[in-house]
Amino acid sequence: MSTLAGIPVIWQTVVLLALSNVFMTFAWYAHLKHLNEKPWWIAALISWGIALFEYLIQVPANRIGNTELTLAQLKILQEAITLAVFVPFVVFYMQQPLKLDYLWAALCILGAVYFIFRS
Repeated sequence: MSTLAGIPVIWQTVVLLALSNVFMTFAWYAHLKHLNEKPWWIAALISWGIALFEYLIQVPANRIGNTELTLAQLKILQEAITLAVFVPFVVFYMQQPLKLDYLWAALCILGAVYFIFRS
């Protein structure tokens, strides 16, 4: 198992993907709260600027993860992390109600994680 400073590859990947997901989620959705009155192209330019930081973290995360994980494992891991970042973003930042549907979605994704990582 290759590690950076003793940190297993899976945890390096998870932490970097989680951080990149924070930037991605803000790039994709924060403009709906703060820039709704601005033209779409202004929101797009600001979102691209935020997304640059997401890619600067996401690309190394996938390269590190790819040393020990399959492409399918990286993708499903990304989806699980996306939901884990998205739900608190929706509830705390966008101030929308927590829905039971998020739990059902999480259970479906956990099933996908199980099937991709079981072998």
